[in-house]
Amino acid sequence: MNPFLHAHAAGRGWTDCVDACVERIGDPGSGLGFIYLTSALAPDAPRIIRALRERTGVPDWVGTTGIGVIGTGTEYMDEPALSVMVADIEPESYRVFSGKSRPPHTGDRTPQGALAANFAVVHADPGAPDVSGLISDMSAKLESGYLVGGLSSGRGNTLQVANDVLHGGLSGVVLASDVMLRTRHTQGCSQVGPRLRVSEADGNVIARLDGRPALDAMLEAVGIAGARDLRRMGHMLCVGLAVAGSDTGDYLVRNLVGVDPQTRQIAIGDHVEVGAELFFCLRGGEAAVRDLRRMLNELAGGSEAPARGALYYACLGRGEHMFGRRGAELEMLREVLGDLPVTGFFCNGEISHNRLYGYTGVLTLFE
Repeated sequence: MNPFLHAHAAGRGWTDCVDACVERIGDPGSGLGFIYLTSALAPDAPRIIRALRERTGVPDWVGTTGIGVIGTGTEYMDEPALSVMVADIEPESYRVFSGKSRPPHTGDRTPQGALAANFAVVHADPGAPDVSGLISDMSAKLESGYLVGGLSSGRGNTLQVANDVLHGGLSGVVLASDVMLRTRHTQGCSQVGPRLRVSEADGNVIARLDGRPALDAMLEAVGIAGARDLRRMGHMLCVGLAVAGSDTGDYLVRNLVGVDPQTRQIAIGDHVEVGAELFFCLRGGEAAVRDLRRMLNELAGGSEAPARGALYYACLGRGEHMFGRRGAELEMLREVLGDLPVTGFFCNGEISHNRLYGYTGVLTLFE
């Protein structure tokens, strides 16, 4: 089995990027195309898709915009850049979907007998109402319940590609059960202090934890003496929401968005229910490196055959912000998994299984 065709390039404008990518990919004439483009190229997205379709012969393309995009071993940020990959998948084994084109139904089968709606790669508008609900609804339409992807990011308006250039909602591609793949996600935070139970909350505002004022419980758990320490480390401090029923200790990272010294309440970047468990965590490079290696080693041990290609969706807070220098994260991928084709982008939120994550990296390998 040959590796997927892939290419990435930066240039002065969209034609430079397309020319460089087409020169490497050539004219495969078929397959499923993944495309990620930086914000600088967003106004030219319709012309880019048209040019790629005409010059490569690949009819179907899915993707989105990012402040940064990912190619094999390379990260591009805030410059005109394009990353593409052509997956050698039979047309019967995938279906591009959006608000204009519906996905296959649960129970549908391909002409070869595979389950048509097994797994999905999706991209979503960060401004869409109830993105978490869209993700959960899409998960319920899949045999495996699994989807991966990310929320578009950009300087200004974002867009999605699902053959057409789209805005709003959720779109992507549904893969049949004969498309073999493996996927995992990695967290970028480390827990500090014990798990606490929400005793009183309203929406995203938490009043009490373990029966105590939420701010007091947080300061004690994190070991912060007062307001000065909180201001110093506040940009690294997040909240981990425990995933109920998870046997792997999975959690969702949400930002700490406010504290009220008068009422002793805290606010986080998500609604929280009374009775839920949470803990406080710190974003940091060492914790991220350890967990990234864990994920990569799990994926490397999952198959004897090398992967044909990979999709990597990383939080905007990762990359050089978390690992100290640009490209360090991708070097680790290459070190453990070899020189496999990779494409992806830096997200406003990452999607794995049926949930929306933050500060994570979601890696999917095609076998």
